[in-house]
Formats: sequence, C-alpha cells, structure tokens
Amino acid sequence: MSRRRIVLLGSTGSIGTQAIDVIARNLGRFQVVGLAAGGRDVGLLAKQAAALGVGAVAVFDATVVDELRAALAAQVRTADGWDPAAVEIVTGEDAAAELAAMPADVVLNGITGSVGLAPTLAALRAGTTLALANKESLVVGGPLVRAARLRIGQIVPVDSEHSAIAQCLRAGTRGEVRRLILTASGGPFRGWTADQIKTVTPAQALAHPTWSMGPVVTVNSASLMNKGLELIEAHLLFDVPTEQIAVVVHPQSVVHSMVEFHDGATIAQASPPDMRLPIALGLGWPDRVAQAAPSCDWTAPTAWTFEPLDEEVFGAVRLARQAVDASATHPAVYNAANEVCVEAFLTGRIGFLDIVSTVERVLGEHDGTTAEHLVLADVLAADGWARARAAEVLARV
Repeated sequence: MSRRRIVLLGSTGSIGTQAIDVIARNLGRFQVVGLAAGGRDVGLLAKQAAALGVGAVAVFDATVVDELRAALAAQVRTADGWDPAAVEIVTGEDAAAELAAMPADVVLNGITGSVGLAPTLAALRAGTTLALANKESLVVGGPLVRAARLRIGQIVPVDSEHSAIAQCLRAGTRGEVRRLILTASGGPFRGWTADQIKTVTPAQALAHPTWSMGPVVTVNSASLMNKGLELIEAHLLFDVPTEQIAVVVHPQSVVHSMVEFHDGATIAQASPPDMRLPIALGLGWPDRVAQAAPSCDWTAPTAWTFEPLDEEVFGAVRLARQAVDASATHPAVYNAANEVCVEAFLTGRIGFLDIVSTVERVLGEHDGTTAEHLVLADVLAADGWARARAAEVLARV
C-alpha cells in the first residue's frame, strides 16, 4: 500500500504538532510533503521539515525567510536524501493556499481563524481530501466551501465533536437521523451565574478544565462561542437543520458527541480527551490508525454526567442559530466580531460578558447576503465590516 501524501497547514500549532506525533509513529502509512505555519517559530518549523524530509515549506510572514533558511541549513539531515538547500519556501498571505493546492492525498488544515478559508478552498478545488480542523472555513464561507467540493466525502472533520458525529453516522442512514447532539465541557465557568462571570479575568478564562488549546480557542470554550461555531459547522457538514442540532453539557469530555436516530437509539463516540484520535481519523479516513490515542479504561470506576446548557447565561449558541437563519454572511460576521472581542478581552480592554453582547449587537446591524448570490468578495467584505464595526462598538465600552 502506497503512503498517503500529507500537506500539513498550521504545523507548529497544537493540531499540527499532534498530527506530526501521529504521523511520526506511522511513517509506513503517511508521508508529509508540505508544511505551513505563520512564521513565529521558524526553529520548530525547520526541525519538523528535517525530521519528516519535507520538500516544501510555507510561511505567512515573509520577513522570516532568511531566518527560516538559516534554521533549515542548521538541521541535521534526519531523513534520507533530504537537502535543506533544496527545500522550496513559499511566503506571503497566499502561501498556505498555494501549498494546499500542491499534489497530495490529504490536506490537514490546522490553521486558526478565518485566514484558513483560502487554503480550504484551494485544497477542495485541487480535488484533495480535506481533513478540516479549521472550523472558521465553514463558518465564514460555508456555501463557498460546499460549492467547492468535487465529491461527497471530500471533507473529513477533525474537530473532536464532528469527528464523533461522522463516526456515529456510520450506524444508520441519513434518513434515519432524528438529531445530532454536540457535547460541551461547559468550560471553566460551568454553573456560574451572569453576575459571577462579570468579573472573570483572562487568566481564569484560559484555565480550561479539560483541554489544552491556544488562547483564542480556550476563551471561545469559556464563552461557549466555540459551541456556536461548531453548531454552524455541523449544520453545514452534515446538512442538518440547526433545530435538529442539540447542545448538552458533559464536563468529563469523554463522550465527544452523539447521533440520535428516529427509532430511539442514540449512538455515542467515547474516548479520553485526546485530539490525536480525530486527527488520525482525518489522515486515514475511512480507515482507522491503530493506537492513535489511549482508549477508555473500563476496569476503573467512572461516572459521566450530562446537563442542559444554560442559554440565558451562555447565549452564544442561541446567536449561532440566529446567524444561520439570517443570511449566508451572518455566520462570517459572528466569527469575525468574536475574534475582535476575544483579542480585546485578552488584552484587558473589555469584560468577559462584553464578548457575546458585542457579537449580538454587530449581528443585528448586518444586512446579509443570500447563498444564491454569494461570492468570496461578499464573505471578505462581511468579515472586514464586522471587524471594523466590532472595534467601533468596543471603543465605547
């Protein structure tokens, strides 16, 4: 069996480094042919390229090219025949998209933020299987992403919740599905009242009880914005109306999501919280990768709990449903306004509750564009408008 050629976008981030761990233990199945990163850690990027024998590297920050070339030259040639001088370096805003379009079997998009949309579209248009960890691609440009698909199954979700749903859907036909059930850890403020949350600090919001993630994703988890983004993504990935997607709080984060069928059966995917499992499935789909991550220990006493989401305190999921119902560009506004608010919160300029309230205000002011007439320029315009408008609103907070 020939090895699958992998292009890894966001290689120095959390998803990227865990993907490399999976790949390094399965070099007989996978071959990394391209790496892309922002450029903040060129030393790690160079080490990854040397260890995997990669021939093409992309960095968003064009000013680090000389530093990257020097870091590559300093590497020990750990892969047979690898020559650091021969590594192609692509730079600039379109670097990741250019790499995503190169010949490969799988593109794993682990980039954070809406900048991941262009590489997503490039991979799909090239006919490559897209292992998608960049939820913003679908949230921001959902109709464009769906239109760019060349075949059913070309997108394989890597978010743990959507990977779980994809696995559970194997238990029945789409016509037998009653609803999808997304699980949420509840974040560090599960059970808190709105008054308690008013005074939380960035340090408190970054102290996630289960997962180790980047700062933006961690704050999104604390505000439940991440679950709103995941609801939009599930709607687009699985063609299920938002009213048939439920959110339930499961603080142990062992059941990653569920599918309820119309005969009353509910199929759940359970495993200890470890992103290497959905990453491995994204790389190997539809086949599994042996020993990708630990399994549940059924010899030890354990208990799992589930509770309803308090949408009065955590209104992000409600806003996500409204965004989907409003127009094709409202989800892009939801995401963009949130990114501006999270940055303002992390730098101490606004309070925690200002995140959701500002997103709600900006959503309410957006006119929107229908999916039938949507082009990339509309998405980018909505994204830019939302960022500017959110900044204006926050300046008065």
